Amino acid sequence: MFTGITYQSMDSKGRVILPQKFREELGDSFYVTNGFNNKYRCIQIMACGEFDRLRNQIRELPAIRAIKLQHILVAPATEVSPNSQGRIQIPQALREGAGFTKELVVLGMDTRIEIWDKETYNEFMAETMEESFEEALELLRL
Repeated sequence: MFTGITYQSMDSKGRVILPQKFREELGDSFYVTNGFNNKYRCIQIMACGEFDRLRNQIRELPAIRAIKLQHILVAPATEVSPNSQGRIQIPQALREGAGFTKELVVLGMDTRIEIWDKETYNEFMAETMEESFEEALELLRL
């Protein structure tokens, strides 16, 4: 299970350091692809097994939905491995699609990891806290 938030800088080659605890849980290689958020773009990282599970779920959907999700999640997916400094290369198309600048936020999101541009993440969180927090608490029945 991935949890926690860290702030990282992306270098000029599009590399970012993943926290050691995340790298240990992910293994030697894993997938990076588009995130699930439609309005605020991010990327996500999944262990190979989790990505395979997602691909299998997509295949079981009606064809038109499966094809759309394959375009969004499967086609841009890239298998990556951290270098000796713990950095991964984020593909240029994913960096551009998520609007990455230099400052990033790396989030543990249970079975996956999200990476956001810091400014975009702050905007997303401000909106989320304002619009959805109370509703989410009601659904959880706390």
